[in-house]
Amino acid sequence: MLDRRSFLASLSALAAAPSVLSAQDGMVATVTGDVPVRDLGMVLMHEHVLVDFIGADRVSRSRYNADEVFEVALPHLREVKELGCRTLVDATPAFLGRNVALLQRLSEASGLLIVSNTGYYGAAGDKHLPAHAFKESARELAQRWINEARRGIDGTDILPGFMKIGVDGVELSDVDRKLVEAAGIAHKETGLPIASHTGAGPAHQELDVLEQAGVPLDAFIWVHAQAADDAQLKRAAERGAWVEFDGVGPDTVDRHVQLVKMMAEAGHLGRVLVSHDAGWYHVGEERGGNFRPFDTVFRRFVPAVREALGEEAVTRLMVTNPARALARRR
Repeated sequence: MLDRRSFLASLSALAAAPSVLSAQDGMVATVTGDVPVRDLGMVLMHEHVLVDFIGADRVSRSRYNADEVFEVALPHLREVKELGCRTLVDATPAFLGRNVALLQRLSEASGLLIVSNTGYYGAAGDKHLPAHAFKESARELAQRWINEARRGIDGTDILPGFMKIGVDGVELSDVDRKLVEAAGIAHKETGLPIASHTGAGPAHQELDVLEQAGVPLDAFIWVHAQAADDAQLKRAAERGAWVEFDGVGPDTVDRHVQLVKMMAEAGHLGRVLVSHDAGWYHVGEERGGNFRPFDTVFRRFVPAVREALGEEAVTRLMVTNPARALARRR
């Protein structure tokens, strides 16, 4: 058992680890500007600072006090920075509460690099899709995301570091297929990776759509993949996709370690990403409700993986794989 000082020292050494990525090229847009992926350090690939589930037709920044959100979230970001995290990927999409100006403020105050996104979220029964998503073509939707990638989000000069989409069910609906097609078009124009909320759903149908469009499948991140069966996970990795186990929490550490071990034994550790899907300030609840901290990966999951698979596996999961997954291709 490591004492706290030794534990933090080992995480800090991993977070620094520039030699691990000395040959790694590529950049990623953070809310404070472009950063070489070799400088991302230890990365949490899927978290949230704020989420508003009211629906695309009613979501509004007038529904919360940004200063209060800042006050609630900042201690959690500072804590995870102290634990060795260097970069946090905020997966809150447009029409679900995305606020890049707030993220930039939190990044500057906490010292964490924060990555935001473009794209539309078609899960949850399409509740979070704007009306124009049903009317416009895949090309028209893609152009909206391309514009954000080139010009900035919501009138700022802050650029997205990836695309966030979401799909429902076991078969792609028409609108969900259109979102995947739009993401493929936008990827080919911008080089941004595509993270899709999928769970146990139609990941391989998404991969088929992207493959037919000529998109390299290592541009695709299967979000919430811990819900799927092992055979589907292995097949996705064999096809080149990223498989993201992002439900790490106090009660799920053992399950996530088992998933990582399974993928490692199958020779696919190099296709695995991990995170909590934690946070968040929940708009509509008093002071955002119960904000789940971002610490379990560092306090419990990382030591468990180190014990099971060794230090190299930790570095691959927390440093090398995220850098490769987030690297912009243009």
